[in-house]
Amino acid sequence: MIRIFNHYVSRTGLVLLLLEMLILQAASVLTALIWEGQGLDPHAPLDLVLSALAFALVNAFSMSSLGMYQQAVREDMRTVLARIVPAFVLGFALLSALMHVVPAIHFGPARGLAFVLGGAGVLFTRVLLFTSAQSSMMVERLILVGDGVLARECLALAASPDGSRRFVVVGCVPVPGEASCVPAAKVLPAGESLLSLARRHNATELVVSVGDRRSGAYPVRELLDCALGGVKVTDAAHFFEREASQIRVDSLQPSYLIFGGGFDQSFLRAAVKRSFDLAASAAICIATLPVMLVAAVCILIEDGGPVIFRQERVGKDGRRFQVLKFRSMGQDAEIDGRPRWATAGDPRVTRVGHWLRKLRIDELPQMINVFRGEMSFVGPRPERAYFVEQLGREIAYYDVRHSIKPGITGLAQVRYQYGASVDDAVRKLQYDLYYVKNNSLFLDLMILLDTVQVVLSGKGAR
Repeated sequence: MIRIFNHYVSRTGLVLLLLEMLILQAASVLTALIWEGQGLDPHAPLDLVLSALAFALVNAFSMSSLGMYQQAVREDMRTVLARIVPAFVLGFALLSALMHVVPAIHFGPARGLAFVLGGAGVLFTRVLLFTSAQSSMMVERLILVGDGVLARECLALAASPDGSRRFVVVGCVPVPGEASCVPAAKVLPAGESLLSLARRHNATELVVSVGDRRSGAYPVRELLDCALGGVKVTDAAHFFEREASQIRVDSLQPSYLIFGGGFDQSFLRAAVKRSFDLAASAAICIATLPVMLVAAVCILIEDGGPVIFRQERVGKDGRRFQVLKFRSMGQDAEIDGRPRWATAGDPRVTRVGHWLRKLRIDELPQMINVFRGEMSFVGPRPERAYFVEQLGREIAYYDVRHSIKPGITGLAQVRYQYGASVDDAVRKLQYDLYYVKNNSLFLDLMILLDTVQVVLSGKGAR
């Protein structure tokens, strides 16, 4: 993994993106040379470069929007083929629209050839990557220090198919005084030093997953020997932050938040974020204005009730405000005045509301909240005061998410399903803590791309 502006990205995914950008630009230039040949005018080189760059950027955006850079190492060819066709169809549509806005970008009748060559190049690159990803050279070998609950969680994360890297956990080193929670087959025999174990099993990293570190059995000296001997030693909290974009609350030490860096609340960060909020909200408002008008008319036709739904939510520093949404439930959804979680197949949702939620159209009026300064475009989702009070009592560090403005979209929204319980709230909080700690313009842009993918796929809506 590579850390860019405090956010961890897959090294393989980044290399793949840069390589495919070059391939797409080459496909564009080659198409122009094949089709137009010597007919290029004296100003063609500049237009050629601009057109090639636009072609590469548009298609890279389309592939990113369909998640083609999220799990590159673990993709099979069926998944690649299922995504590459709609990605290039979307790219074709976006490029055609862009050509009407920027006259210098042109492909003429050869546009289809550029997409064929670019698609073939991307497919060939992914075949090579998929083939090499099966080799042991692309696999990270880990040893977990500890065999308790935290080790079990690390074991599950390493085996998860959703990760951007492939891991093999050699085994877990038991620590005296900790109840074993991992399969017996994964427990390594005692008596050998950690450094010797790492070298014998060709492990590249030790992940310290010990719950209680105040015990005298905690192997401080052996871990130091490993670090001095060239074996990477990583704390479990850092492992989750790096590989899952989560800060785990069940095993979190306050010192990790205090001394772990991040939490940028500077004037520069605030100014950049506010500029991004206004620019993104204004652009989306303009682009989706026809959609919002149609949504409003459909709501009126269905039951004649109010189009906009207002509800009190908790924002930055615990301040309350009225969030605005297109109404997706019946007018008597909470006639008894009792707040309740939304559930899968919620009967309170109207027929129009079902599609508004599925396509995230119901969230669009919140752009007004952004313009008012009550919300950001990206941030933790604002929750109702009733649930905030309940979750604040039951979940440690829950109030940390209120140190920044809530957002229309956020890391938890694109990485986890719709929250409908306290357990869901805990899991979403772990993503929110990561965002609060590592937020940056780069991370906002990554979340915006993921949001496009979620909207196109309809994931997580209720």
